[in-house]
Amino acid sequence: MATTTKLPTQKQLFGHPVGLYILFFTEMWERFSYYGMRAILVLYLVAKTTEDNPGLGWTNGEALALYGWYTMLVYVASIPGGWIADKFLGQKKSVLYGGILLVIGHSVLAIEQMWAFYAGLGFIIAGVGMLKPNISTMVGGLYKQGDIRRDKGFTIFYIGINIGAFLSSLIVGTVGEVYGWHYGFGLAGIGMALGLLQYLLGQKYLKHVGNFLGASEDNVEKEAMKRPLTKVEKDRVIVLFISFALVIIFWGAFEQAGGLMNIYASEKTDRILSFSLPFIGNEIPASWFQSLNAMFIIFLGTSVAGYWARRKLKGKLSTGLFKMILGLIIMGTGFFFMSAAAVEFNNEGASAMYWLVLAYLFHTVGELCISPVALSYITKLAPLKYASFMMGIYFAMTGFGNKLAGLLGESASEFGEFAVFTGIAVFCIIFGFLVMLFRKKLEALTHGAEDDEHVIGPEEA
Repeated sequence: MATTTKLPTQKQLFGHPVGLYILFFTEMWERFSYYGMRAILVLYLVAKTTEDNPGLGWTNGEALALYGWYTMLVYVASIPGGWIADKFLGQKKSVLYGGILLVIGHSVLAIEQMWAFYAGLGFIIAGVGMLKPNISTMVGGLYKQGDIRRDKGFTIFYIGINIGAFLSSLIVGTVGEVYGWHYGFGLAGIGMALGLLQYLLGQKYLKHVGNFLGASEDNVEKEAMKRPLTKVEKDRVIVLFISFALVIIFWGAFEQAGGLMNIYASEKTDRILSFSLPFIGNEIPASWFQSLNAMFIIFLGTSVAGYWARRKLKGKLSTGLFKMILGLIIMGTGFFFMSAAAVEFNNEGASAMYWLVLAYLFHTVGELCISPVALSYITKLAPLKYASFMMGIYFAMTGFGNKLAGLLGESASEFGEFAVFTGIAVFCIIFGFLVMLFRKKLEALTHGAEDDEHVIGPEEA
C-alpha cells in the first residue's frame, strides 16, 4: 500500500489533517498557473499576427497538434518525476523543485520571443512532472489505511485544483485575450510563485509525509522497499493498469475542452449578451467557458463525494472501479449536447451557449466520479515502494489521453464537429458498459483493498 498504518497524531481542520489544506492551496495555485496558460494557449496560437492582440497565426490543425503534444508531455513527465521521488528525493522535495521549475517556465513565457515560448513550455513540462504525481501521493499519505475519509480528502484536494482552474480561466483568460497574451502568461507565473511560498510556510504540517523512504527508520517501510512484490501487490498493479485504460479514454474525450470545444466556443457559438459587462462589453470571452467545469466542481464536489460515502456506509455498491466506469459513461453522455450544438450551427449559423453549459455540467459530474477517485484508488492499491511511480504512470495515461484529444480535435476538420462529438459519446458509453461486465472479476484482484474502510475519528487520526 502507498501509506502505512503508523501515523503520528495530526492537527485537524474540518475533520481532515491540516496538511491537506497546505497541499490544497499549493495545488490550487499550480493549477491556476497551468489552466490559465492552457485557457489561452490555443487561442494565442491561432490569433492572427495582424490583430491588435497578435498571436502566432497558426492554423487550427497546427495549434491543436501542438496542444496535444504539450498536454501529453506535461503528464508523461510524471513518470520520471515519480521515479525520482521514489528513488532519490522523496515526494516533498520533488514538489518543491517542481514548483521552482514552474515559476521559471511561466516567467520565461512572458518574454515575446519564440525561443522563450518553447523554453517556457519545456520548463513547465518538467515542473509539472516533478510536482503533479508527488503532491497527489502526499495527500494519500495523510490518511491511515482503511480511513474512509481518504476519498473525500481527495475530493477536497480536487476542489482546490478547480478553484485554481476557475479563477485562472476568468482572470488569466481575460488578461490574455483583452490586454495581451504574454501578460496572461506572466500572471500565471505569479500565481505559481504564491503557491510555492505557502507550501514552504506550511512545512510543519507535512513533516511525516512525502519523506524519502530510502532514509526511513520505520521497519515496515524499510522491509517494503527491499523485498520483491507479493502476489497480492502484483494483482493490484494489474487492476491499476486496466483501470488506466478508462483514464486514457476519459481524458481523450474530456480534454476537447481546451482544444476543439475551445475553438468551437470562439468561432461557432453565439457569445453576445443583451447587456454589457465591466471590462469586456457584451461579448463573453471564449476562454470563460473553460471556467464552467471548475465552477461546477467547486459547487458539486463535496455533494458527489458525500453521496458515495453514504452509499459506502449503507453497504451499497460504491467501489472505486464502479465509480470510474460510471464517470466515463456520464461524461460521454455530455457530448450529445455538443452534437446538438453542431446541428444548430449547421441550421442557424451559430449555436447557443447553453449547449456548452450542459456539456460541461455532464463532463464535470463524470470527472468527479473518475478523477479524484482514481487518485485515491492508486494510493490504496499501489505498492509502497512504487507509490509515486504508479501515480506518475496514472498522470502519463492522462497525458496520452490529452494527445488522443488533440488527434480527435484535428479530425474535426475532415469529418466535422457533429461526427466527432457523436462518435466520442457513443464510444465512451459502449466502452464503459463493456468494462462494467468484467467489474467483479477485476475487483477480486484487489484482494479487499477497499473492504476494510471505516470512519476514523480525531483520536485515531
